[in-house]
Amino acid sequence: MCGRFVVANVGSELVGVLRVDVEGEDLPAPSYNIAPTDPAAVVLDSVKTEPPTRRLARARWGLVPGWAKDPSIGARAFNARSEELEDKPMFRNALHKRRAVVPVSGYYEWQKTADGKIPHYIHPVDDAPLFFAGLYEWWRDPRKADDDPGRWMLSFTILTRDAFGPLGSIHDRMPVFVDPDHADAWLDPTTENVRDVLDAAVDAAPAVAGTLELRPVSTAVGNVRNNRPDLLDPVPS
Repeated sequence: MCGRFVVANVGSELVGVLRVDVEGEDLPAPSYNIAPTDPAAVVLDSVKTEPPTRRLARARWGLVPGWAKDPSIGARAFNARSEELEDKPMFRNALHKRRAVVPVSGYYEWQKTADGKIPHYIHPVDDAPLFFAGLYEWWRDPRKADDDPGRWMLSFTILTRDAFGPLGSIHDRMPVFVDPDHADAWLDPTTENVRDVLDAAVDAAPAVAGTLELRPVSTAVGNVRNNRPDLLDPVPS
């Protein structure tokens, strides 16, 4: 699972290799402790243009499908098991039509030990961006007028798969990491071979996982009110 992540940079510094065409004007500021329902930036290919326009846009973490009565359902849909997507009405349509990449600096995971849970920060060793496979949805707020620019909410979820190796020693699930070389295929909203694209993303994730560094960090990260750079500092294991 992935319940907290870090975005230390914004804009082109974060997504340069993904060749984004348009960066949103309201992108969230850097954050060192992003939790479900918080805003974050996602990359998606808009189908309203030909060819599709690749956008970096502000979104709410926790998928809210269009049929939802209110956005609270998203608090339970911040992760989605990659092996169950086609069986879940919550995620099925987004898998086929609305795939996203979530660019991050790294993420936190908690290891269960006899002495309690130890948080770890997991990130690329060279501090390059890390990309998660995600899904997105647009939700229309029925409480707002048609001419209200805030009536549409963009939300997303992060895909997960079984973990292995060093990451598996921390938690039994990990995000589906997207190699930049696979990002175009994952984001392409016109593809008809969705299962092949999903399988390729899942299969490629271990190669990315093998390049990541894990380090114990302060338990202060467990409090969502704490949001500062020193949360990333290593502590004795």
